[in-house]
Amino acid sequence: MVKDPKLIKMRREQMIKGAVRLFKEKGFHKTTTREIAKESGFSIGTLYEYIGSKEDVLYLVCDAIYEEVKDRLVNQLDTSSKGITRLKRAVAAYFQVIHDMQDEVLVMYQEAKSLPKEALSYVLKKEMEMTEMIEVILRDSLHEEAISLEENELKLMAHNILVQAHMWTFRRWSIQKMYGLKEYTELQIEQLLHGVYRPT
Repeated sequence: MVKDPKLIKMRREQMIKGAVRLFKEKGFHKTTTREIAKESGFSIGTLYEYIGSKEDVLYLVCDAIYEEVKDRLVNQLDTSSKGITRLKRAVAAYFQVIHDMQDEVLVMYQEAKSLPKEALSYVLKKEMEMTEMIEVILRDSLHEEAISLEENELKLMAHNILVQAHMWTFRRWSIQKMYGLKEYTELQIEQLLHGVYRPT
């Protein structure tokens, strides 16, 4: 209903932040749209100027996460570094964005199943796009002969990088007591690249 793009962007950001706090605390099903509106700082009437249902808010949360991750990874793809250095920087950047958005990531994975079928398909498609972006980075390193991987190994490595980043969020109750993000990232990169790194 609202036409002003800047206002839409601002309101969506408010909704996403408010919804994430509530979904994390209460879960998607126990949270009401009225609570989302209050947590976001506006009335229920204003909320419905931007969404049609509570599921729309969850969709916005999922979409915002993927767009943020995508933007950061694209920036890494444009760096001037090459080979193993570029790969390590890209992996570290991905781990950092997951760290920065860990509440959102946790909510997304816990609650995405509540999305309507069409919206869930969109979210899963975005997940595959993230994996494919990591594949591109790996292929560049392969082309530069910085790593050595077969096609099936490369695809699995891309999924592994994705999952190891998410583990920082899923198991933070344990892992973040043992490691800081920098140490965790360095250890994961070392383990992920063991056996594929080709020294020059």
